[in-house]
Amino acid sequence: MGQPGTDFPGLGVGLVIRRGRSILLYRRTRFPETGSWNIVGGKVDHMEACIDAVRREAEEESGLTIGDIRFLCVSENRFPEDGHHWVSLIYVTDDFTGEPRVMEPEKLPEFGWFDIDALPEKVSKFTLHAVSHL
Repeated sequence: MGQPGTDFPGLGVGLVIRRGRSILLYRRTRFPETGSWNIVGGKVDHMEACIDAVRREAEEESGLTIGDIRFLCVSENRFPEDGHHWVSLIYVTDDFTGEPRVMEPEKLPEFGWFDIDALPEKVSKFTLHAVSHL
């Protein structure tokens, strides 16, 4: 059948986790955009509601417990150099409990809170698109 994102456009989700004017970002170690800072998120599993997928991915990747989530925007990104094509629903929240942690060190080894006006130098397209809608 093939792989989403490489054999046909994949459906992904992302969550902007806000604390005041800062957002939580993790550094990626995998394609696409290896080394970029990114909001939490991932792919939607077959028969999984997108809002459930974004909560699952955010909690798995950050260790936080996520409360209320609101829809923010749609982001489509194509990466010819890596052969990836993703359409992602992006959500936002400032309703969470706990402190973020590195939960998946092999793919997201580092995180930080960044002011939306002082983002790291290398930020993913997905994240820049989300920030432009805040």
